[in-house]
Amino acid sequence: MTFHIKTIGNNIDQIALAEVEAPFVVNEVEEDQADAFICRAQPFHNYTFSKKLLAIGRAGAGFNNIPIERCAQEGIVVFNAPGGNANAVKELVLGMMIFGTRNLEQANQWLRAQTGTDEEIDQRVEEAKKVFSGSELAGKTLGVIGLGNIGSRVANDARRLGMKVLGYDPYLSIEHAWNLSHHVKRVHQLTELLQKSDYITVHMPATPETQGLLNWANLSQCKKGVILLNYARDEISNKKDILRAIDAGIVKFFGTDFGSECFNNCAQVFLTPHLGGSTKEAGLNCTRMALDSVQTYLQTGEIINAVNFPRVTQELLSPYRITLINKNVPNVVAQISMAVAKENINIANIVNRGQGDYAYTLLDLDEQDEEKIKALIERFSKADNVVRVRLIKNKRGM
Repeated sequence: MTFHIKTIGNNIDQIALAEVEAPFVVNEVEEDQADAFICRAQPFHNYTFSKKLLAIGRAGAGFNNIPIERCAQEGIVVFNAPGGNANAVKELVLGMMIFGTRNLEQANQWLRAQTGTDEEIDQRVEEAKKVFSGSELAGKTLGVIGLGNIGSRVANDARRLGMKVLGYDPYLSIEHAWNLSHHVKRVHQLTELLQKSDYITVHMPATPETQGLLNWANLSQCKKGVILLNYARDEISNKKDILRAIDAGIVKFFGTDFGSECFNNCAQVFLTPHLGGSTKEAGLNCTRMALDSVQTYLQTGEIINAVNFPRVTQELLSPYRITLINKNVPNVVAQISMAVAKENINIANIVNRGQGDYAYTLLDLDEQDEEKIKALIERFSKADNVVRVRLIKNKRGM
């Protein structure tokens, strides 16, 4: 069986696409005939998905361009690439910490304005350089809000630069906790981090809880002269309150990856146009991760790195596997078992995981009779709570 993957939009890494091998092919069919999409920032909120579409792979961490709830309703699994651009963002954040501390932009502008011989300019430099003197990172305290793929890397490398690091993340996963240096001190109250940090960087997703997190109520608790960075999501910044904190002398420098006209005339704000994950390496990593997740799902039904369905993995050893996307209601597993029993089929393995309003089931069957399997598929297809049914044949197990 051949699976058709279609790229939608621009900036999809061509090296990663060239690595795709059979039974997968890329861009050989029209969009309405594709089994899966690979995309970056292409907007899909007004897009009509074909019933053939099984998956969307977002070659990046963010997915606000995709209607993930509607995709779940239509039985489309949406994957992203968490951590694929983490190193790129980390390096930019560390660079901006130095940039904001050492007054590099002002020093560069002053030096470019000097005229005369090199000897004359050098003499003026010796007299003026003290105006641009900054401070070192070593010995200072960095506060990292959000300790996921990016935040944990920033925290660990800041420790290697000789900084004291405070981390705040009420939703820290076990996986990311293991990756965090034991020298990073976790705080349980955001207030403690705000009051003690010389540098603050935010690495949290945009949620109702984090929207406007960088507001006056929080910024007014910070040290005077704090270096503030937001290379996560624009919604986290309350722009008026940040400007107020700059005027009050609380924020010395604000670096962010998101532009706004209100910042254009503020010399203490440095804007970059979404450059955090914009490296060749990050583009390649993210596209590879998205492709790997999509290909695994198409071939085995296993779900890894999905944003609208839970992680579900199980080695395929039986002749047939049925995957079910169903509404997350009581007694679904019992109903599935009863349906299988009515066709006189033995269940080899079953895994069911729920997330929100929907759940996903891997059902491995110890059965060789294809007619029985077809009857079971038909039974599931008519069930009220089932959104999508797929049959996967295991050639090695037959």
